[in-house]
Amino acid sequence: MKFVHAADLHIDSPLRGLTRYQGAPEARIRGATREALTRLVDLCIEEQAELLLLAGDLFDGNWRDYSTGLFFASQMSRLRAAGVAVVSLRGNHDAASQLTRHLRLPDNVVEFGSEAPATRVYDELGVAVHGQSFGRRGVTEDLAAGYPRALPGLFNIGLLHTALSGRPGHEPYAPTTLSTLLSKGYQYWALGHVHAREVVHEQPHVIFSGNLQGRHVREPGAKGATLVQLEDGALVRVEHRVLDVVRWSVCEVSVAGSETPEDAVDCVRRALEHEVEAAEGRLLCARVRLTGRAVAHAAFQRASERWLAEVRAVANDFGGDVWVEKVVFETEPDLEAERPRTGGGALSDLLAGIARARANPDELAELAAGLADIQRALPAELAELDGLPDLSEPSFVASLLSDVEQQLLSRLLSHEVER
Repeated sequence: MKFVHAADLHIDSPLRGLTRYQGAPEARIRGATREALTRLVDLCIEEQAELLLLAGDLFDGNWRDYSTGLFFASQMSRLRAAGVAVVSLRGNHDAASQLTRHLRLPDNVVEFGSEAPATRVYDELGVAVHGQSFGRRGVTEDLAAGYPRALPGLFNIGLLHTALSGRPGHEPYAPTTLSTLLSKGYQYWALGHVHAREVVHEQPHVIFSGNLQGRHVREPGAKGATLVQLEDGALVRVEHRVLDVVRWSVCEVSVAGSETPEDAVDCVRRALEHEVEAAEGRLLCARVRLTGRAVAHAAFQRASERWLAEVRAVANDFGGDVWVEKVVFETEPDLEAERPRTGGGALSDLLAGIARARANPDELAELAAGLADIQRALPAELAELDGLPDLSEPSFVASLLSDVEQQLLSRLLSHEVER
């Protein structure tokens, strides 16, 4: 027997931020959540799964019209024709929708109510599924605590939309603990709400399947669902199946040592080639971050718009399979390579003095003592601010000197004529 666990489909998510980006492939990105659901249904049918579990946030609040619900219903009808049962619950986004409350779904779909935990037993499968929907968006009580104990002689599954004890970037809805989940005696917990796939525990398995399709650059990587196989009532296989249509990526490109901006752009090309290969034919939406110490840093500072265009031109070479969402220049000047270009004179002497001070503990201590005097003289309301650094610490002074050195070089070289 096989079942599939998915969550956070966010079908027809509005993706309002896309309108800020000129040239964004909006139609392909907006249609991705629907196509990912189609792939999920295809997976269930091809693997001859007998049960699909949907752990909340099927939708994204109220629909603009009924086409969203009709599309979902049509996919559930495909599963009905294939003999696949579906058990779902409402998450925080579903709870905000009024239209979904009146949608009639095929009879193979069971949705848990929000009043109390409930159990659905599939005797022919040897499975019991326990769950409870959100009745409102901001559920702050521990729903899992009220779930019933495991039913003997069955494979028990807990279906839950939760942040557990908290996950970065997610509201702490339906908070609970791993020990609470394990105390129920279930063999599998199918969790939703957290968009990054996570195996929280094994034997018994507690899994966030992650969202089915990434919606923006903060949801990078391969997205999909979890396929689970049982034999004689015992779990024998758990497998992540990739189902996304659009692949979001933060493409980190080190351009350290690049002598020219053209060399740096070649580094971007190679990095994008790697990301395109990993995307396996999907549309790649990439944020490109250029990092590292490089002589090219000065050129990026002088003409960032030009080199932004150069990076986007590289993306065009991939025949429409790559869209660069943003280019972030986080490079630093290569101090040792650039130092000879400062020539002699006062600036060169100043840079040399900074380098000597950084390397001399006595000079650092003397500078720190002077800064500490200044800090002690600050008004009380400033001195007590949270996060104010300790200016008497020599290591902090050394970091300040490094920042000063970089700024001086960057400002000097930004005024030079581009080579």
